[in-house]
Amino acid sequence: MRWLTVFTLTSVLTGCASSYTEGAGKTVGAMVGIVNHTDRYIASASVNGAGGDGMPEYGAGGASICCAAIPAVWYPGMKVEVRWNMPIGRTPVVKVKEVEVEKYDEPGSIYLHFFPEDRVRVIVTRYGGASTKHPIPAPVAPAGWKKN
Repeated sequence: MRWLTVFTLTSVLTGCASSYTEGAGKTVGAMVGIVNHTDRYIASASVNGAGGDGMPEYGAGGASICCAAIPAVWYPGMKVEVRWNMPIGRTPVVKVKEVEVEKYDEPGSIYLHFFPEDRVRVIVTRYGGASTKHPIPAPVAPAGWKKN
């Protein structure tokens, strides 16, 4: 049983650390991060099926979910499928949207930014969601906002 666990973990980690592939469709492994600019909890979110972590209201963090693949070079019209769950109470509310990936100059982690009214932006960067170097400023709860 222990060998099976070691083999499985090694396979998963090798996939996350994948390097460039040969040919015109070079891809790289990327971690997935979530940045929540809303007053609703995100129970889980993924990009092209990779991801699954959640994020509290007005929360931002580093990309810590393995493993997605992205093109090594951005191209116009690049889109991904974003799926997220913003439950109401204990009832799941799963949403799916095809979102264009914003231009990036070098590979990094994929960040899913969620805004009110189901607006979603997808960026690729080496800087965490709360970093001042992140392309989109971290969310800030409105004055007087209190978590329920």
